[in-house]
Amino acid sequence: MKIKHITEISGALMRARWKQTLVAIVGVTFSIAFFISLLGFMEGLNQLLDGIVLNRTPHIRLYNDILPSKKQPIDLNATYKNHHNFISSVKPTNTRKEIYNATQIINKLNKDQRVLGVSPKITAQVFYNLGNIDLNGIINGVDVDKEAELFSFNDYVVGGNLQKLKTTLNSIILGQGAANTMRAKVGDIITVTSTEGEQFSLKVVGFFKSGIAEIDKVQSYANISTTQKILGKNSNYISDIQIKLKEMSLAPTLAHEYESFFKIDAEDIQTANAQFETGSSVRSIISYAVGVTLLIVSGFGIYNILNMLIYEKMDTIAILKATGFAGTDVKKIFISISLSIGITGAITGLLFGFLLSLSIDAIPFNSPSLPTVTTYPIDYGIQYYSIAAIFALITTFLAGWFPAKKASKIDPVIIIRGK
Repeated sequence: MKIKHITEISGALMRARWKQTLVAIVGVTFSIAFFISLLGFMEGLNQLLDGIVLNRTPHIRLYNDILPSKKQPIDLNATYKNHHNFISSVKPTNTRKEIYNATQIINKLNKDQRVLGVSPKITAQVFYNLGNIDLNGIINGVDVDKEAELFSFNDYVVGGNLQKLKTTLNSIILGQGAANTMRAKVGDIITVTSTEGEQFSLKVVGFFKSGIAEIDKVQSYANISTTQKILGKNSNYISDIQIKLKEMSLAPTLAHEYESFFKIDAEDIQTANAQFETGSSVRSIISYAVGVTLLIVSGFGIYNILNMLIYEKMDTIAILKATGFAGTDVKKIFISISLSIGITGAITGLLFGFLLSLSIDAIPFNSPSLPTVTTYPIDYGIQYYSIAAIFALITTFLAGWFPAKKASKIDPVIIIRGK
């Protein structure tokens, strides 16, 4: 029976100060709505910025690095074997860039259950010939189908057709920056010169934008056979093996494993792009800090409203206690008021947060450097809604618990005697 009376009394107290109650609900609503939209926008932005590089980066890269020999001649001398030898101006060893038994390595990797896909790659340094001017360039020789499947290359092609790299002999997809400098159009023939001095004519079948202007001024793409001809290599020549994993977090461990097993250098994505993960973490921390601050501020608003309600309803509290309500019952009344505000504000806040996220997601965003992005990015992760709702309920409970504790300790004799 007391539960029914507590509910009725809580409702009567909220209706008696309905304006203040409404203000508290609106405060919680807007705090949650902005928390959700802010976190969704910042995480969407993180995914966009990281995706510019990380989508085009293998989780593990196998290659032959150019390094000095780990053992110098002096280390082989028995006299100085146990000494610390300091050698200056050490030159790198004469290692070849080609990966030995690349086909067998790719076949072995494709059988690994942890691997999503493997794509071979060749990098050729060239000069784009523009009249009497030579521009530095890099042609990436790729497996067209694997590049589209594993690295979403189709999303970055802004003109022409990626598949024409397979069907058109001696073709190239230029970076948009390089194409603008050379005034090249789809169907044009351009001339490139290899580092060996050999000239090649290539047909432009498309353009791409990576989102990073400096890359677009230099890099271009061709199929593997065309790049092998530019380098003067045979059909077995592969300089890089790009690996995409089913779980990116396994990259450091598997890179070490592959390096030991295949006796080849391996670089994982975390090592190659540590600055991007750091930037994402910092932006996320700032977003959560701002969002939590909003919820805490709304909690203080509820605390102040309930505090004022206690002072104004001293007579009511005294009468309740005098008629048989215990201090715990009074505490339950004010906590129920607080939680009612929190639950109502949480429900409406989740709804408005979702609608606000939809509104942001519909705002046009056009950037020449990001051709695949047409609106502002939003992440609709359920975790933001869960965190907002749980934190709002905790905040409103604490905001009501302290005034409720104070109300439960009021002595009705003192209040009635004072009246």
